Amino acid sequence: MELLNAIILGFVQGLTEFLPVSSSAHLRILGEFLPGAQDPGAAFTAITQLGTETAVLVYFWADITRIISRWFLSLIGRVPRSDSSARMGWLIIVGSIPIIILGLLFQNQIETVLRSLWVIASTLIVFGILLGVADYVGAKKRRLRDITIPQGVIFGAAQALALVPGVSRSGGTITAGLFMGFERAAAARYSFLLAIPAVFGSGLYQLYKSLSEPSVYSAANTAVATLIAFLVGLGVIAFFMSYISKRSFLPFVIYRILLGSALIVLILTGVLQA
Repeated sequence: MELLNAIILGFVQGLTEFLPVSSSAHLRILGEFLPGAQDPGAAFTAITQLGTETAVLVYFWADITRIISRWFLSLIGRVPRSDSSARMGWLIIVGSIPIIILGLLFQNQIETVLRSLWVIASTLIVFGILLGVADYVGAKKRRLRDITIPQGVIFGAAQALALVPGVSRSGGTITAGLFMGFERAAAARYSFLLAIPAVFGSGLYQLYKSLSEPSVYSAANTAVATLIAFLVGLGVIAFFMSYISKRSFLPFVIYRILLGSALIVLILTGVLQA
């Protein structure tokens, strides 16, 4: 039964990681309905995110290798530091600082009180509304090459909010990008690239911790979930990048509000314990 639960959770992780609906919230909620009714935990969530983030490496491989190579060449003066790919390397570094600092400072709260279903219901609704507002009022004119260092910091701060389940890593950064006037596809692309250092850092750290601490799922079942998350996530990235180039985020906004509202009802009626 544990293997089946892990398979389901891995599928949901891959399905929701790149959509602005919060994968960590879905894993937390789903855990209450699977046999055993148990929160899969922050460690399981972080490790399975290694699978979805590997999907990012595969999908954006050409972009990532170009950014890394041009960034290194800019350090030794082989390419100008104003080069767009070299600048993107610096922007990813700068944008990663907020989540590293906050993740270390509030690690205990992230793994405990912030996983309350009350918190998740609230963030699903509030940040869903913010996404809708940003999508409606945003100019959607700026592209990736237009990102400045201060804007990179703002993107990073928005990503750091995703430490709270229910905010959504992609949702938070895309919302910030839309408010700053970036195109939907540009905001999403930068969101996925920006997540690479943070997700791999967090996932590898939790993987290291799991070697000496008890976890909800065994190492083998966590590995299965991570593999499934990778395969599903790869398909979802392709779908999402195509979808947002032509359509709005309204369906995701409606979904978040409905899910958050349903979660509140389930808590108030005693079906779920927060």
